[in-house]
Amino acid sequence: MNFQKHIANHVRDLPRSGIRDFFEIVQSMKEVISLGIGEPDFNTPWHIREAAIYGLERGHTGYTSNLGLPVLRERISTYVARHFGVAYDPKSEIIVTVGVSEAIDLALRALLNPGDEVLYHEPCYVSYSPSIVLAHGIPVAVPTRSEENFTLTAEALARKITPASRVLMLNFPCNPTGATQNKAELEKIAQLCIAHDLIVLTDEIYSELTYDSATHTSIASIPGMRERTIFLHGFSKAFAMTGFRVGYACAPAPLTEAMMKIHQYAILCANTMAQDAAIEALEHGERDVDLMRKEYEMRRNFIVRSLNDLGLECFKPMGAFYVFPNISSTGLSSREFSLGLLEKKQVACVPGTAFGPSGEGFIRCSYATGLEQIKIAMERMAEFVAESSRKH
Repeated sequence: MNFQKHIANHVRDLPRSGIRDFFEIVQSMKEVISLGIGEPDFNTPWHIREAAIYGLERGHTGYTSNLGLPVLRERISTYVARHFGVAYDPKSEIIVTVGVSEAIDLALRALLNPGDEVLYHEPCYVSYSPSIVLAHGIPVAVPTRSEENFTLTAEALARKITPASRVLMLNFPCNPTGATQNKAELEKIAQLCIAHDLIVLTDEIYSELTYDSATHTSIASIPGMRERTIFLHGFSKAFAMTGFRVGYACAPAPLTEAMMKIHQYAILCANTMAQDAAIEALEHGERDVDLMRKEYEMRRNFIVRSLNDLGLECFKPMGAFYVFPNISSTGLSSREFSLGLLEKKQVACVPGTAFGPSGEGFIRCSYATGLEQIKIAMERMAEFVAESSRKH
C-alpha cells in the first residue's frame, strides 16, 4: 500500500525537527553530557507540585471551562499587568492552553488563510516555520546577525514585508540565541506593524530570565499595539514546569474567541491539576524564579567566558538559558561539529541549522544543566576544538 499518497501534502513534505532527530542519536549513547534540550534541570518547586497533588486528592479531576479555571485567569491577568504593563480581562481576553506550543498553533490557525505570509526572525525556535505551514500559511524568515547580537531590526523586517504579510512572530528573549530586544527598536517595529496592519504573536516564555539587570519590554505594552498583539506566555521555563504543559494567550476578546473555538474542538481544556499548580506558581513562586535566575546567570557567565577562551566567538546573551557560539573558525559545519563533539567527546549540543539556514556556523548550548557538568563539557569541547584545529 502506498501510504504516502494518503498523507496530506503539507504534512508529508514537513521536515522532522532537527533537534529531535539529533537527540535520537544522543539517546543511543551512554554517559553523554547534554547541553542540548532546553529544559530546566531544576525540579519543579515542591509547593507547586504539592498544589497539583492536593487538587488530585480533592477530586479536582473534571473538565474546566474551555478558557481555563477562572481563578487561574484572574491570577494571569494580575501577573501580566504587573510584569508587562498590559491589562487583560480574565473573563474574555485570556485562554489557558496546553503549553505555549498549543497557543501558537491556535493563534496561527485562527488568523491565517491559505497563502498568508508570516514573518519571523531567524535563527528561531524550531516549531515556528512548521507551525505556519500546518496552518496553511507561508513562512518568511528575517535573518538576524551575530554582529547585531541577533536582534531584529525594523530595517531588516521592512525589507521582507509584502502585500501578503499578515502576521509577525516575535520571541524575545530568544531561543536559540538568548538575544533580547531593546524598547527603542521594538517601537520602530511597532510602527511598521501598525502601518502594514500586521498582527503580532509575541512569545515571551523566557521573559523572567533576563540578566545583568536588563529590563524586558513586551511589544504589547507599546502604544497602539495591545489591539493587534497576541501575548503568549507560560510556566515551563521560569517556573521549571515543562511537564505540566500549561501556557496561555492574552489578546483582544474577538481574537481570544477565535482561538477558543479551535481549542474547544481540538483540546477542550488544559489539564486541571496542572492548572491548580499554575495558580500556586503565580501566587507564591516568584522567589523560586529569582533563585533559579541567579543560578542561570552564574552558569551563563562561565560558559560564555569558556567558549570565548576556546576561540569560539560568543556574545553574552541577556536572556533565556542558551548560548549560540560561532564555530566556523574550526572549519567544520554546524552538523559536523555537533556530531563530532558527540561521537568523540560525548557532549551534546544542537547544530545551529536546526533553527533555520541562518544558523549555519553556530551551535546552541543550553546552560540549563549543572555547573559541574558544564565545566566537564567545556573541557571536552576544548579537546575537540584543539584536535579539529590540528586537522585543518
